[in-house]
Amino acid sequence: MRLIGLAERALELMCRRSLARVAFGKSVAQQTVTQERIAEARCKIDMARLLTLKAAWMMDVAGNKVARTEIAMIKMVAPTMACQVIDWAMQAHGGGGVSDDFPLASAYANARTLRFADGPDEVHRNAIAKWELGKYGAYGRDAGVPVTRGS
Repeated sequence: MRLIGLAERALELMCRRSLARVAFGKSVAQQTVTQERIAEARCKIDMARLLTLKAAWMMDVAGNKVARTEIAMIKMVAPTMACQVIDWAMQAHGGGGVSDDFPLASAYANARTLRFADGPDEVHRNAIAKWELGKYGAYGRDAGVPVTRGS
């Protein structure tokens, strides 16, 4: 949830800065690429928020073992989303986005660090894929599915 809040703050800063900054004779907010990034950021933030809420609900209702897929998904989705949204906000700020004048560079470093702290995305992706494949047939012991001969 912390990363979702960080992404929300980055989106706010991006919107405010793009309304105030002028490039090529019009505000940055009037540039199509900026509008697309703002829209995409809003969607990504809300998707991550809903996945987080689903994971928390499943943990409360069914326990961590049942919610393992959702937990793995949010550990991959939230940091990736936050890094992308913060990066877009940094770009909307121009050179100021990487300076200490705005909190974006620090926010990006924090979000990127969490991608390492919660485990590599590749590990989460592999686990999610194994669990998903396990729903459709024998994949192997790693997926919690019995191994059958010939598989």
